[in-house]
Amino acid sequence: MNKNHFETDAIRTQIERTEFLEHSAPLYLSSSFVFEDAEDMRASFAEEKERNLYSRFTNPNTTEFVDKVCKMEGAEAGYAFATGMSAVFSTFAALLNSGDHVVSARSVFGSTHALFTKFLPKWNIETSYFKVNEVDKIESLIQPNTKILFAETPTNPAVDVLDLEYLGEVAKKHNLTLVIDNCFATPYLQKPIDFGAHIVVHSATKLMDGQGRVLGGVAVGPKDLIREIYLFSRNTGPALSPFNAWVLSKSLETLAVRVDRHCENALKVAEFLETHSQVNFVKYPFLKSHPQYKVAKKQMKQGGSIVAFEIKGGVEAGRNFLNNIKMCSLSANLGDTRTIVTHPASTTHSKLSEEDRLEVGISDGLVRVSVGLENVSDVINDLNQALSS
Repeated sequence: MNKNHFETDAIRTQIERTEFLEHSAPLYLSSSFVFEDAEDMRASFAEEKERNLYSRFTNPNTTEFVDKVCKMEGAEAGYAFATGMSAVFSTFAALLNSGDHVVSARSVFGSTHALFTKFLPKWNIETSYFKVNEVDKIESLIQPNTKILFAETPTNPAVDVLDLEYLGEVAKKHNLTLVIDNCFATPYLQKPIDFGAHIVVHSATKLMDGQGRVLGGVAVGPKDLIREIYLFSRNTGPALSPFNAWVLSKSLETLAVRVDRHCENALKVAEFLETHSQVNFVKYPFLKSHPQYKVAKKQMKQGGSIVAFEIKGGVEAGRNFLNNIKMCSLSANLGDTRTIVTHPASTTHSKLSEEDRLEVGISDGLVRVSVGLENVSDVINDLNQALSS
């Protein structure tokens, strides 16, 4: 039988039907599941058979969602989480021990940075950072106790791109577990496992849901590593709810068509911003002016939904720009049907020093736009009038 295409697998992954033979997967809003007899219960808890025991462990809805993501990413197994950050933390907590060391790109999501600098050190786990434009220094940071190489690409919020093939080669050479946050690209645009990644994590809250409705996260990879993550998670409890899993599984059925439009709109927005007199520079992976354009073209199908640009005038100009936005949303989320505009220096990253912000590409005038699914002319008109004001 021929292998189905991405869009078909997203829709035609086998569902668990009841005797009513539903066309669409039903909701399984049950905290626990019953057993036929004592032997069935014993064998189930001894893991001699695969079955649902308790929804903190597995549930038909979370299983369906995970199965779809595994097919999309080309992974053997996975586990679904309540949020993207619980997926990130649980992956580190399950795979690291006291005294271990992590090498990570410096440009990571703020909460991931907090894990590396404030929380993992409490358990004697240290992290060394490399800048996105200094990947050649990664090997010099590797220590005998280094266990994980971590990166997100494209990065948040400066939309830098790291070379997955190179990261895979380094991880293989030094026997490291390569963990990639693939949230911005989604498995539709980029498959890190094809380039040597072991674990891929997502905040499903973003493009996977795509409509700003629910929180969720997922980690996928080889069975042995996912087994460790599963055992940690079934005991600590960061499981995705069945309802949110049901929503996310349905959302994946339209991921490809949605992301196609996101990318089409984002490229047009990026091209417009490059011509605007109030803009110093624009960063979008599929613009030829992007410093990692060739890498992006090598490993990504399209450029994604996020555009970053620097407005002239610094922090005050950034605030004024937000105040003049009329249609687009001012929100901390991204990957929504609605276009969302943020000014990191005065909001999400305002507590960082200027030196720390610049280290991850956040200048005073940097603006991040999560381009939505509205008619792109309306998005451009709103950005234009806010810039011109």
